[in-house]
Amino acid sequence: MADDIPITRNVVPPQRAEGIRQRVRKMKRLGQGEDASRLARLDDAAGLLALLSDPAVHAPIYSLPRPLTLEAVQGFIGRHLEEHDRGEGLLLVREQNGRIMGYSDFQIWPHWAAGELGGALHPSQHSKGQGTRGATQSFGWMFEALDLDLLCMTASMENTPTQRLLDGLGFARMGCVISTRPDGATRESLVWEMTRQAWQGRSPADT
Repeated sequence: MADDIPITRNVVPPQRAEGIRQRVRKMKRLGQGEDASRLARLDDAAGLLALLSDPAVHAPIYSLPRPLTLEAVQGFIGRHLEEHDRGEGLLLVREQNGRIMGYSDFQIWPHWAAGELGGALHPSQHSKGQGTRGATQSFGWMFEALDLDLLCMTASMENTPTQRLLDGLGFARMGCVISTRPDGATRESLVWEMTRQAWQGRSPADT
């Protein structure tokens, strides 16, 4: 993970921070119908491993455990369940016909009213607009349902699809940070931020 994000850090009152923690703890599901996601469980480890084992899925994502094993993915889910209990994170999975076809990883900093979203879709779901639609829905949900003031996003230098997505949605480029994977390997990551005010002020064409 990167210790230097978010770039913008505005400390909120303790009561506000606790309110954000409570909102995160209550969250079990996001969305409706086929695009709905639910809180990941420990027994999702095998299905999530099957998704993550594809290099097209795991290669751009620095926050995933290395090497990818069933035990490592179980630990990944377990750590997120602990974060959920603390009101500091969520790991959601999306299923289709009994297979996990995507996941969303929410990192929340309640004391800054800020959050980061990571995740991926199965390659079969690419180029269908689902990534952009899902990200837009998730960003709006983070501001409204979780009461956040700021979103901070990162992407590798090679991850041009995410770069295009964030630039297209109006996120502001904030520079670069060094991100560290769980195995200690590092990479340079581009950083974007979006405030709640800027998100709400986007034109209809942006949405």
